[in-house]
Amino acid sequence: MTTALISHEDCADHVTPPGHPEQVARLDAVLGALDALPLERVKAPLAAEDDLLRAHPKAHVDAIRAAAPEEGWRSLDADTHMSVGTLKAAYRAAGGVVRAVDMVLGGEVANAFAAVRPPGHHAERQTAMGFCFFGNVVVGAKHALDHHGLERVAIVDFDVHHGNGTQDLVEDDPRILFCSTHQSPLYPGTGAAHEVGVDNVLNVPLPGGTGSKAFRDVMERVVLPRVDAFSPQLVIISAGFDAHMDDPLAGMNLTTEDFGWVTARLCDVADRHCEGRVVSSLEGGYDLAALGASAAAHVKVLEERGR
Repeated sequence: MTTALISHEDCADHVTPPGHPEQVARLDAVLGALDALPLERVKAPLAAEDDLLRAHPKAHVDAIRAAAPEEGWRSLDADTHMSVGTLKAAYRAAGGVVRAVDMVLGGEVANAFAAVRPPGHHAERQTAMGFCFFGNVVVGAKHALDHHGLERVAIVDFDVHHGNGTQDLVEDDPRILFCSTHQSPLYPGTGAAHEVGVDNVLNVPLPGGTGSKAFRDVMERVVLPRVDAFSPQLVIISAGFDAHMDDPLAGMNLTTEDFGWVTARLCDVADRHCEGRVVSSLEGGYDLAALGASAAAHVKVLEERGR
């Protein structure tokens, strides 16, 4: 078995305004850092409409399509901008996660990493925000449930920002467990511990300055036991690397090694419950050097565990 790396050159056609942190160079940094790893490289397909509609109402999908500009940029809010290539990139990002799910659940690969952009975990049911247009990991999770017949999928999000979109999309679906560690207070201002959905949401807000020891402790004591108790048939990771100490948008003070550590621990859970089946998708991370190194640490563990 091997690990799939799923991406597409269309993801580089989502061009943000000059100075925007969610820039094309992010994907270049990630793919460059993974270049030497022995991965099965796969082109991300465009998401099927049915898959998007499992997560979002038709009105949202239609609105994103209608907002696509023919030239220049269109701003959906102060942070979220569409260029000529954004719509296709967003379809590739969601489609890449669906392809990852199909490959892992079909036994083609042991696990998979979708190196795609735009990211997805801030996209709510009918609101594009926080650089995100579609809930990529939720599209993948609901595809696993509805198309492959799974009964339980766990999504674990260690991005420094709370995945408000993921929570909005799954908080009424008990088939999906959503666990998030995130800095608080910080954008988008959601993710309080009392936000529990239908007892399928676990939020662990952490203060700025949280370092490796506290992060690992809360993972070991709180998050991993909750995922274990859920006994998932697939683990999906929202892999944001902006909790790194060098990231300019936050202050969680994690190290590159922490991302390898948490990946290994999540693989342990997957080994116990679902034959090691893990799908990961890129979310945040805005210092290019830290992003590349952290993504490499993350995917290196997936590759080692997938052999």
